[in-house]
Amino acid sequence: MPVAFNMKTLAVAAVLILGLLVPVFVEDTYVRHLFIIAFIYAIVAASWDLSLGYAGIFNFGHVAFFGIGVYATGLCAKLLGIDPWIAMLIGGVVASAAAAVVALPVVRLQGIYVVLVTFAFSQLVLQFVISQSQITGGTQGLVRVPTIELFGYNFLRDYKFGYYYVAFALLVISTLCLRFITRTDFGLSIRALRDNEDYGLARGIPIGLQRLKVLVASAFFAGIAGGFFAIYLRVASPEVFNFSTMALILSMVLVGGTSSIYGPVIAALVLTFISEGLANVDGLAEGRFMLVAIAMVLVLLFFPKGLVSIFGKRAGKSGA
Repeated sequence: MPVAFNMKTLAVAAVLILGLLVPVFVEDTYVRHLFIIAFIYAIVAASWDLSLGYAGIFNFGHVAFFGIGVYATGLCAKLLGIDPWIAMLIGGVVASAAAAVVALPVVRLQGIYVVLVTFAFSQLVLQFVISQSQITGGTQGLVRVPTIELFGYNFLRDYKFGYYYVAFALLVISTLCLRFITRTDFGLSIRALRDNEDYGLARGIPIGLQRLKVLVASAFFAGIAGGFFAIYLRVASPEVFNFSTMALILSMVLVGGTSSIYGPVIAALVLTFISEGLANVDGLAEGRFMLVAIAMVLVLLFFPKGLVSIFGKRAGKSGA
């Protein structure tokens, strides 16, 4: 056990050091951009794993929480003049509030009904954004969103050096928080309800309250990621609600491995680079998502528990 623990600690430390050194050795702006986008998607995928993998809630509205974070941050920063750093935090809070509203019917439903309600919620938010064009910009989106500043440091002219470290810091903090949540008594209770709801109820676990908490918690991190997405690209566009976005991030969760947190993070890095790489190949730009879907099927065929199972059976089972 101590040897395994030390190996895991060394592996995590190595990944952190490698992540910190990437922009030092990688000077290409586009590659840095891909890392930033991958980090954002990784936060969304890992937070989705909290509700989908650990709690077993078939929540297909998670990308809507991401989109709500995008627009809440964009509107606060541009229209209300709120500092972008604070606006990102507001984006997470607003996403959590939306999750609490969605949780009201979801906690009383099961199976396909949860999928339908959460997916309908996602489409409802999209239609609301488009219909309120005088505020949100409609199909054109909200442009020229104010960007972040830190002690006068200009993030716009450093070839994405500063943005990289902000995105990396958000990913590390989010991952640590999500891992901490899964290891608390709360994390154990949602897994108990996922594996055997009747047993959980018999042990006195309040299923409705726990589902509410897990949806609110997972939505907060998705909203924060959405907020940084808007600040980084300086655009809040309805494209964030597209089915292709949802399919891509869901594939990251499934390919990486549910109930792992680390798995979706790994898959986000791999699939983002593959997807964007295919987009630059003539004739594959439109069909890249189909190729990603095929890759997802192959991975799940040979590694049913996702890529995380490659690093050990224990990691695949307990998310360690």
